[in-house]
Amino acid sequence: MAAKWAQKTVVIPAQRRGCHLITPKVLREIEGDLSGFKCGLAHLFLQHTSASLTINENYDSDVQADTETFLNKIVPEGRSAPWKHTMEGPDDMPAHIKSSMFGCALAIPITDGHLNLGTWQFQGIWLCEHRDHASARKIVVTLNGI
Repeated sequence: MAAKWAQKTVVIPAQRRGCHLITPKVLREIEGDLSGFKCGLAHLFLQHTSASLTINENYDSDVQADTETFLNKIVPEGRSAPWKHTMEGPDDMPAHIKSSMFGCALAIPITDGHLNLGTWQFQGIWLCEHRDHASARKIVVTLNGI
């Protein structure tokens, strides 16, 4: 079997601030290519610096809300926050910090044409939007394997 590659850019419409389950949208966009891989790796890369990607459970939506609460508690915002970078608004620098904390990339194994996520991770790819007034977000999904 020869190694193969596939790549698509998935556009996620603008979301409100918080953590959003995006697995169904990503899978719809890549399922035609994904089904052709027996074994491999899916790499998701978010092309933005004020949002992030993470994998977490999707059974209880309180996890998404609690994650947003945690981030807002540990990264101060507003005019009293100590940030120098404020030219794009008081939520911009905190968004950059939160993005750096979770990161902009994920690597997920592919097994028999499916993303091989754990029981509590299943369907749990999140886009975490850290801005108050966000725009659409682009995620480059690269598949590699056999």
